[in-house]
Amino acid sequence: MTKRKAPPTKTLSGDPMPPEPDEIVAEETPYEALASICSVLVVGLFILTFLGQNFVIPSGSMEKTLLVGDHLVVDQITFAPDTKWMPLVHYREPQRNDIVVFYKPVPDGNGVYQHLVKRLVGVPGDRIHLRNGIVILNGVAQNQPHAEPTTPENHSKFLDEFPAVAPEATADAYEGTPEAWAVQFPHLIENGELVIPPGQYFMMGDNRHNSLDSRYWGFVPRGNIVGRPLFNYWSFKTPAYRDQQTGIVHSAAWMSHVALHFFTDTRWKRTFHVVQ
Repeated sequence: MTKRKAPPTKTLSGDPMPPEPDEIVAEETPYEALASICSVLVVGLFILTFLGQNFVIPSGSMEKTLLVGDHLVVDQITFAPDTKWMPLVHYREPQRNDIVVFYKPVPDGNGVYQHLVKRLVGVPGDRIHLRNGIVILNGVAQNQPHAEPTTPENHSKFLDEFPAVAPEATADAYEGTPEAWAVQFPHLIENGELVIPPGQYFMMGDNRHNSLDSRYWGFVPRGNIVGRPLFNYWSFKTPAYRDQQTGIVHSAAWMSHVALHFFTDTRWKRTFHVVQ
């Protein structure tokens, strides 16, 4: 601590007043500074672990809503099970048209259950089918301007007339349809519509003709749903194949690229863009 003398003051008559006691100014010690930094880190880790988490979009299955290279803050609380220790938090069940982050219900080739982000199209009990790419939900055609339109050039009977063609027919293009989905699928069709069972959700990408989603691998269980994206805190122009480049060499090269092109390749207009 250091001492600082207060400046002399004068009375109304102009005579100087007796000096006041020295003011004591406290300086932050290194330990206090370290404690402040640790407090900030603890709060940040708590938010990222329990309240929100950041994710990077690796593919174009949700274009134009989400682009490859978008970095999202994901709310992990709204869809979480209700807890008594956080009574002021708003909880709710996932709803149609929500954009949802979830664990893929089938593992990849390495046995890993990847995080995916898609739009929730159907909830338990819904009856769903597609006609010329338009989602028909419980007998009502849905207005979905966010979805890629179907044209004569991109029309696919499996994708746009679902479930007219069984998933196993796409095995060659998809590198194999999950066996459980191929077996379950025929028993869920009623009058040409897919009936969503209890506790299950049907997901589709907005880029309908470039999205491996529930049409390919089936429903998403409620327990697999992680949360919903809130906003895009940073977006950087990224090639679609970037997630396939692994290893130290590729990572170092990409970090160098980001450092050199940070200002020119950052999509500034998407910064803090609300996801919807």
